Amino acid sequence: MKKEYDILVIGSGLGGLVSALILAKEGFKVCVLEKNNQYGGNLQTFSRDKLIFDTGVHYLGGLSKGENLHQYFSYLEIMNDLEIHKMDEDGFDKITFNGDETEYPHAQGYDNFVKQLSHFFPDEKENLERYCEGVQYVCSHFPRYNVIGKDHYNEEILHLNTRRFIESITSNKKLQSVLLGSNFLYGGDSENTPFYVHALTVNSCIQSAYKCVKGGSQISKLLIRKLREYGAEVHKHTEVSEMIFDDNGILVAVNTSAGKEYAAKKFISNIDIRSTLKLINEKRWRKSFLNRVLSWEPISSCFSVYLILKPGSLPYFNNNVYHYSSEDHVWDAYRYEKQTWPENYMLTATASKYHPEFAESLTAISYMDFDEVKIWQKTTNTVAEKHERGSEYEAFKLEKANKMIDALEKKIPELRKMITSIYTSSPLSYRDYIGSFEGNMYGYAKSSENPLKTMVSPRTKIDNLFLTGQSVNMHGILGCTIGAFSTCAEILGKDLIDERLEQMIKENHEEK
Repeated sequence: MKKEYDILVIGSGLGGLVSALILAKEGFKVCVLEKNNQYGGNLQTFSRDKLIFDTGVHYLGGLSKGENLHQYFSYLEIMNDLEIHKMDEDGFDKITFNGDETEYPHAQGYDNFVKQLSHFFPDEKENLERYCEGVQYVCSHFPRYNVIGKDHYNEEILHLNTRRFIESITSNKKLQSVLLGSNFLYGGDSENTPFYVHALTVNSCIQSAYKCVKGGSQISKLLIRKLREYGAEVHKHTEVSEMIFDDNGILVAVNTSAGKEYAAKKFISNIDIRSTLKLINEKRWRKSFLNRVLSWEPISSCFSVYLILKPGSLPYFNNNVYHYSSEDHVWDAYRYEKQTWPENYMLTATASKYHPEFAESLTAISYMDFDEVKIWQKTTNTVAEKHERGSEYEAFKLEKANKMIDALEKKIPELRKMITSIYTSSPLSYRDYIGSFEGNMYGYAKSSENPLKTMVSPRTKIDNLFLTGQSVNMHGILGCTIGAFSTCAEILGKDLIDERLEQMIKENHEEK
């Protein structure tokens, strides 16, 4: 007898794992298939010289008691086992610019956020309060942001534009740039990015900002442990190569590249939406839907440099740094000239295990267009499928790493003398390991002019196929978690999901 599952999830990114666990908790027979050697999509970590590095999740917000991600993770039964540490409350992010020695802080807690920035902008206190009110107002009107409540979008809010909103708050150019300083978290094109993308991203971390001790992969490991407790199956090195339909046009199974067939009643695709479209004959999709998705612009990719440091050489800093060549550059940070790259970067440190007052490693990330690596696009190099890309590619990466270190030395003098090893990843690494189109960091670019263009329902035209993940609506840890609950609401019904979450919130409240 061929085994049949109730739910088959393709891809083990956060959205897929959360969807799988929600349904397994309801007694469904669930199976998750992952093509790579490691589960978790953007949650993946890797080890070099016995140290752990994150590929995508460098910090996360909303994890303090009563906050939204804490509540979602509590429902998924992983919150109590997460090893996290709180970042600097007076400046978890610091925004810096060439030619300006000041580090402008983004602080935790809205009152503190206003207080810390008011030190540098004493005449802007009221405007900062208005900014905070605007962020919170937009978040409160977003489906499932407050766990239970609204299940539809407010059209007016979707059309708010980031640039126009920030300019309406203050005319101080430096403050505008400081407020936009962490736009690396959503690949912001401030001319077009809707304000809700900015608000949803910054709000969680202003509430509370944490780092995952031992990396973001602990989230996927905890979810998989729970999945197995609930009887779900999870398989890696299992790439779906085809979707199989019966004579009545009903999706009944998938084939893997190894020739194994998995049958199910319902399917959830957690892979990039373009990859999902490719698995199915395009005649099964509406032409208008196909054209719409294929017209989406991928958000920029990035180049990352991972530096292992000599013990005791650099004091640890419990914050991220977002650095820009100029305050004007914040508005379109993903655009750059190859000659002057990197014109901006995000910098984060990991504390030494035995001497936490010192950093054991640094990660620096800057935007990079896929075009820069296009000549190697036909190569693949992962743990599961290992192929070298050649000496030219290695020389390219080394050149970029040296340029990044040159830029970092302006902030950390003599950094080169502190480094013992250098590792890098390019847009090709992100494409191969994460499966995102052209290695994009956060799915597809959204526009305040036409916000509905890039919004798709988790329910597809194919009756038993559903979508989840960062290429469907919102990205990030919180965005993908909310998206997974929305996907499962399509399968289980919104009322049941709300009932389960209400019960969990009530139990947590009674425990207090």
